[in-house]
Amino acid sequence: MKRTHFIYILLSIVTFLTTLPSFAQDRIQEAINSDFLIKAVSEYDAGAYDSAAKILSELLARDPDNDAACYYNGLVLQKKGDVEKAEIYLKKAVELDPTNYWYRYSLAQLYAATSRGELTVDIYEKLLKDFPSKSELYFDLAQMYSAQGEFDKSLKTLDEIDTIFGKTESSAIYRFNLLRHTGKDDEAFRSLEQYNQEYSSPVVLTTLAEWKVSMYDDSTAVAYYDEAVDLAPDFLPALIGRAEVFRMSKRYDRFFPALKQIASNVNLPVEEKCDYLMALVRNSTPQFLKSFTPQMDTVINNIVKVHSSDSTVLNTAAVYFYSTGRNENAGEYFKKVVDMYPSSEMASIYYLEFLMYEQNWAELSKQGRIAFQRHPDNVNMLEMASVGDFNSKEYEKVLEICNDVLRLFPNDSSATLKAWSTAGDIHHMLGDSKKAYRAYDKALKINPDYIYVLNNYAYYLSIEGKSLKKAYDMSRKTIIAEPDNATYLDTFAWILFLQNKPLEAKPVFKQAMLYGGKESPVILDHYAEVLYALKEYDLAFFYWNLALQKNDDEIEGLQEKIQKRKDALK
Repeated sequence: MKRTHFIYILLSIVTFLTTLPSFAQDRIQEAINSDFLIKAVSEYDAGAYDSAAKILSELLARDPDNDAACYYNGLVLQKKGDVEKAEIYLKKAVELDPTNYWYRYSLAQLYAATSRGELTVDIYEKLLKDFPSKSELYFDLAQMYSAQGEFDKSLKTLDEIDTIFGKTESSAIYRFNLLRHTGKDDEAFRSLEQYNQEYSSPVVLTTLAEWKVSMYDDSTAVAYYDEAVDLAPDFLPALIGRAEVFRMSKRYDRFFPALKQIASNVNLPVEEKCDYLMALVRNSTPQFLKSFTPQMDTVINNIVKVHSSDSTVLNTAAVYFYSTGRNENAGEYFKKVVDMYPSSEMASIYYLEFLMYEQNWAELSKQGRIAFQRHPDNVNMLEMASVGDFNSKEYEKVLEICNDVLRLFPNDSSATLKAWSTAGDIHHMLGDSKKAYRAYDKALKINPDYIYVLNNYAYYLSIEGKSLKKAYDMSRKTIIAEPDNATYLDTFAWILFLQNKPLEAKPVFKQAMLYGGKESPVILDHYAEVLYALKEYDLAFFYWNLALQKNDDEIEGLQEKIQKRKDALK
């Protein structure tokens, strides 16, 4: 219903009411108010808080003492973030009907949300007197007392819960943790053990076992875990806890059967099983995995056999085989998940990342394009295919992907920025500086502070000896953004040198040396040129010798150039 139409109906109803006797007007008005309230509550439940607020505002304008309208207006205002006004309306609702449980409970929740613990506790204590059968009040109050450091009151409330509602697993665990928090470890253990004697519980038994593990009493811990598993054979925390005791104590003759039991149990939650196995693989030393390869293989093969079509299990197997150096097996599992779940983006991403780590560039190019056909909204698939093309030196294919990204994702600034940047790099590699600089200009229009492009643009200009002032301004931005980046420092210092400022370039190169510049033959060569220009010949040839040692055909003719410098001095 349109808003104007709704208001028109309201005005018509008001006009009609004025012609009726007063008792009839009251009854009709109550019915109308009720309809308005129902509409407001419906809007509130649907999350349309602005609409609910407008209806409630009109209702309260005509009936300011409508307690339900005040209550819901308070809830709406709280959802909209106006806590102060929300408190006013909730308080008024409580004043109008102090017997209403929800009015008072919601006001207490508002106090709790605004960190007013004393006011929250005060309402809860009064609610308990009026509504002693509300068990959730006791639990909330126990937690509030604990948060305020009133641990005795919290424990007393737990006793009341046990007396009124009977002992429960949750109250027993909470009492245990509370007693431990207050330093009463022995009393905490006795309370939990006593509960277990009366009401045996796998959760309580597992908690007792964990306590014994922390006390280095492994045998008692295993006994508790065994009892928990006897009660609930599919209770994973007990199964994992027991296995961990065996592993940490290096009782591998019992650890691997326990691990196999976990892997083979079809009733256990798959994700939690895989989480444990993944943590085990990642946290184990290479020596452990190597020493127990047959046992671990058996565990992995068992879980795959039990859950042969589960993607989480297959990915776990892939990670395990990759971690143990059997990359071919890992690749088979990653590929199997993709084939079984072609609609899964994550499956494709895992497989593409694996191909990238394997440096299987041709397959990465191929599978990246296939993945993009399946997921045409995910630009990352194309970008990963582009990585494969680049490393295969298929530069024209890289440019094709850049053009595809620009055409298909024109509003994705991150994707278009990378596309223009990559296109600039490729055009420069292909010897087309004009297209390279045009692409870089497009990238910098999207993000003028994109330091990767700023550095490359500046460096290529410096190589050509063009627009050195522009190159200087761009390069300066990069070293301000990353003053410990040796590559950016090298570009800036080299531009200074080309501007006939070797004295200014020298300290910048010295800084580059501190941040890894000694590993780059190009940076070492540049620094040597600066030192040579400053007539610090011995130091210059020292750095040229270092450059020769690091050079792997990165700088052509370096040996000949150095010899010419030596000959010039003679």
